[in-house]
Amino acid sequence: MLLKKYFLLAFCLLLVLKLSAQDESNPTVLRAKGEPVILNNDTLFYIYTNQGSFTPFDRAEAIVERLTRLAEDNTLESDSIKTNISEIATEVIYKDIILFTITDIEASYSNADRNELAAEYISTIKVSINKLKDELNIQTIFINISILILIISLLWGLIYGVNKLFKLLRRKLITLKETKLKGINIRDYELVSPQKQVSALFYLLKILRILLIVLLIYISLPFLFSVFPASKPIAETLFKYVFDPFKAILLAIINFIPNLLTILVIYFVTTYIVKFFKFLAIEVENGSLKITNFYADWAMPTFNIVRALLYIFMFVVIWPYLPGSGSPVFQGVSVLLGILISFGSSSAISNMVAGLVITYMRPFKIGDRVKVGDVIGDVVEKNLLVTRVMNAKNEEITIPNSSILSGYTTNYSIAAREREGLIIYTTVTIGYDIPWKKVHELLINAANKSKFILNKPTPFILQTSLDDFYVSYQLNAYTKNINQMANIYSDLHQHIQDAFNEAGVEIMSPHYRAQREGNQTTIPENYL
Repeated sequence: MLLKKYFLLAFCLLLVLKLSAQDESNPTVLRAKGEPVILNNDTLFYIYTNQGSFTPFDRAEAIVERLTRLAEDNTLESDSIKTNISEIATEVIYKDIILFTITDIEASYSNADRNELAAEYISTIKVSINKLKDELNIQTIFINISILILIISLLWGLIYGVNKLFKLLRRKLITLKETKLKGINIRDYELVSPQKQVSALFYLLKILRILLIVLLIYISLPFLFSVFPASKPIAETLFKYVFDPFKAILLAIINFIPNLLTILVIYFVTTYIVKFFKFLAIEVENGSLKITNFYADWAMPTFNIVRALLYIFMFVVIWPYLPGSGSPVFQGVSVLLGILISFGSSSAISNMVAGLVITYMRPFKIGDRVKVGDVIGDVVEKNLLVTRVMNAKNEEITIPNSSILSGYTTNYSIAAREREGLIIYTTVTIGYDIPWKKVHELLINAANKSKFILNKPTPFILQTSLDDFYVSYQLNAYTKNINQMANIYSDLHQHIQDAFNEAGVEIMSPHYRAQREGNQTTIPENYL
């Protein structure tokens, strides 16, 4: 009996050893534990083998992720899950997406053909996805409706807040009207009253409020459309409309930063060079710095020219770094503006060139008494385009610089400023019956009695003509007060009349004859 038991134990041991030997030689027998592919708490199948560097666990997680995305896709067509059979493996695909791959070794763990195993897996996946979709639909609808209500509530709250904010701003403006807004005045004229300012600000606030509300609604629309899968394309389009321009602007700003730094360096260097030349110009103008053959009144005009040239050069250097400077549209507009400026400013350019020439010719300065054509007056302003002259009647006359350059200019102030004085002259005609020495004496005495006439150099007389009935005597006298020319001539003529009348000498201007009938004389009775 005991022998029988030992024999049975040995037989079982041999049987186990044989079966183990068969398992080692038969690959169709399951030898390893697989990683489950679990979807919606259901185990669909197992993954047993590696693929490249991916372990069974990594492959199972990736397959679950892909299947979950399919379940959440409302446009999923379950019939589109198919197999793609090759010589070494069977691929399970959805449209162009490979869900997973089954090789012969993988199928051997299930003791089945890989194509049959793939069909079985597809059937299991369809059942599980449909079940999950049914569950997700109710939850998704409830969640989507909740999100929709939340977005609308937030939008309503923001709009309500915007309206409240602008109401507060309107009240603040009314308070400012009574306390701080005083209007805009030009001398005694009220250009903009406080009420007009408040009305304009109210209108501006109204526009800003509408724009802000429209912007909030537009921004909220993509979020509203993105709640439901069917309207997600609309949401994506709206997001692109909003964020693509901002993205393009932001990228343009970021890409423009190096050029901006270059422009800033060029600008600051040019600015400090201009400040240096301005310092030199001020020193020359004040007389602190003297340059041979360079007049002080040239300093500021020369500085203005140098400054303009420096800024033009700066703009030319900066131009390539400006955004859009290389675009054909930008270049076309630039050419068009250049043509318009060239044709429309030919007279202005000629006046500017004339202004530069006049500046360095120095025919007159501010305050000089000049005669330009038929205009006599004091120079009150000169610039690159025009020169303004104030005549004796306080009439301000504007003369283009090109007219001054093409005509002639008489400067009365140079003689008064740099020589003995300006010679003013007037002519009287006296008959041949009066000795010329007496006439000279009377004219010189009249000049010496006149205001603003200099005694030294002494006045002098020129006899300019011997006419048929009279002699022309020209009185010449010196003065430094050229801005009083009208008063000087008036006072001089008065004293000439007084001197001749007191001496009993008739002034034969314009057409009196020395010989006449009768005893009537032209001398006033006061002097007889």
